[in-house]
Amino acid sequence: MSRGYRQDRIGEEIRRIISDLLRKGLKDPRLDAMISITGVDVTSDYSYATVYFTVLGTSSTDEAMQDIRDGFASSQGFIRREIGSQLKLRHTPELIFKPDRSEEYGQHIEEIIGNLHKENDNRDD
Repeated sequence: MSRGYRQDRIGEEIRRIISDLLRKGLKDPRLDAMISITGVDVTSDYSYATVYFTVLGTSSTDEAMQDIRDGFASSQGFIRREIGSQLKLRHTPELIFKPDRSEEYGQHIEEIIGNLHKENDNRDD
């Protein structure tokens, strides 16, 4: 099932609002890192929004990511209230925060392709 234009627009607005809140500074010290919101997927009934984030400039260990997810969880009420007041939605979606692993996945695929090229070059010799 394809996503609708309104879903994409609401997802983009939620991404913008959360990015602004992070830039202005949320009070939770776990969210002081350079965090980038890479995307937001909103369900078709607008009850849930999955927010994908990356941490810039530091190693993204599982412990650090969990710490940031805990920071988002404790700030979720404030973030939802801001989203609701700025978007004027009848029902503000429940937020689910997940680390965006696409960059790590892309690097992994590049390593695999690089290794295949090396093996291919070794066979030719």
